[in-house]
Amino acid sequence: MEEQGKQKKKDKKPLSPSFCPINNLDDGCLMHIFNFLSPIPDRYNTALVCHRWCHLACHPRLWLRVEQSAKDLSEPGVFPSIEKAVSAARPGDTILIAAGGRHLASNIQINKPLCLIGGGELPDETTLLCSRGSDSALEFISTCKLANLTVKAELGCCLLHRSGRLTIDSCILQCEENPLDYLSCPIISTAGGNEAVSSAVKTKGDRVSVSQTRIEGGAKAVLTNGDLTLQQVRVIYARTFVYFWFDVDSQ
Repeated sequence: MEEQGKQKKKDKKPLSPSFCPINNLDDGCLMHIFNFLSPIPDRYNTALVCHRWCHLACHPRLWLRVEQSAKDLSEPGVFPSIEKAVSAARPGDTILIAAGGRHLASNIQINKPLCLIGGGELPDETTLLCSRGSDSALEFISTCKLANLTVKAELGCCLLHRSGRLTIDSCILQCEENPLDYLSCPIISTAGGNEAVSSAVKTKGDRVSVSQTRIEGGAKAVLTNGDLTLQQVRVIYARTFVYFWFDVDSQ
């Protein structure tokens, strides 16, 4: 009996990926499953399995892509700039910003729930550059998330938060070092202030949550001039960088 069991084990051959049971599902079922995966790293890694999974994992139903070097801009879900991708996105969409080069981001207002993610392995591989003279790179009037991105600003601020819940995870926020750096600030929150924000986009529970993020330059890491205050600050000093964890929330 033992010899027969060993023989059966020898006869069994590993299944090739094309014969895995999950590949018997149609494209619609697979995309529905991929939709439950976190965009980074899980959904991103599924694109490395095979050609079919790459096509499904990069489908515009799952996320939009910003690629400056894209040759065929008629491809659904591919845009040459962040501003055009944000304009075309639907509430709840994820925008994957391609690594390499610098993406211009100046006064881009986001008034719907979106997730913006850098496509590189590290945040400094995907850079959003705010031009001099702009108030901010990105302005948030809705619940949004930023992950794995570098945002650079000379004057003004990297991120302007007006309302909604903003989550910043594993990013780099840089204000250029210059004699006027007292005029710049990586994060500014005006939530809860007296500014005129339309009732259609005004949300309850305004807050900013920052985790594992490098903040460099500027007068302060965060400036608030609304009803929110800086809370639960944690700082880790690495050899060459400082990483921040903090919340900007109501008292």
